[in-house]
Amino acid sequence: MFFFRSKRFAGEFPPLPAAAEPVVCYVTDRKAIGAGDRVAHALAKIEAAIAAGVDWVQIREKDLPGRELFELARAAVCAAAAREALVFVNDRLDVALAAGAAGVHLGGESVRPLDAIRWRRDGGAPAGFRVGVSCHSVEELREAERAGADYVFFGPIFDTPAKRKFGPPQGIAKLAEACAAIQIPVIAIGGVDASNGAKCIRAGAAGIAAIRMFQETSDASALRETVARIHAARAEF
Repeated sequence: MFFFRSKRFAGEFPPLPAAAEPVVCYVTDRKAIGAGDRVAHALAKIEAAIAAGVDWVQIREKDLPGRELFELARAAVCAAAAREALVFVNDRLDVALAAGAAGVHLGGESVRPLDAIRWRRDGGAPAGFRVGVSCHSVEELREAERAGADYVFFGPIFDTPAKRKFGPPQGIAKLAEACAAIQIPVIAIGGVDASNGAKCIRAGAAGIAAIRMFQETSDASALRETVARIHAARAEF
């Protein structure tokens, strides 16, 4: 089952038709923005990404204190609602719920996906709340699917400083293998940008996620064009 851009905030996600637009996700990293009020800058980048047409925003700020993280997530949820975009919070299940986010995204140091999904199944989360998992191998993908994850991030696909600790880039061929190995959506991450995002969609990815593509671009028109080009990639083949 795949996702398309929902018409209902944090609602049910119908199957993604073959011709539907891929998901484009902005993953935040306020540390890379520079000096000054990084939280305010992070929100400005989130608002710019939403205005450019992204479908998802993943707030990935692992060192941010809980109150500031909640304030950022809540502001992002409010900004996203007007554009029918969805916000996910990395690691912090409590903040995701308190802020009204669409889901939580789990990394290697987060609560086990199986525990989060069991908790959700037992009535701990509102309807439509989603659990995603970061994976770096086909076996991890299969484990996440068996646990009941709604989607996975897979990477790094291309070289990127933020993902070098996970080893060499997976590449497009490995991405295609990953997409064929499971039934839930695979979102490609790691070095994805305007020049290669469409390649990931053609390899079978349900969407792409990126940090630098959004944070290093100050030209709003160029960013909108990039997002539109990735959205259109599935229709090209």
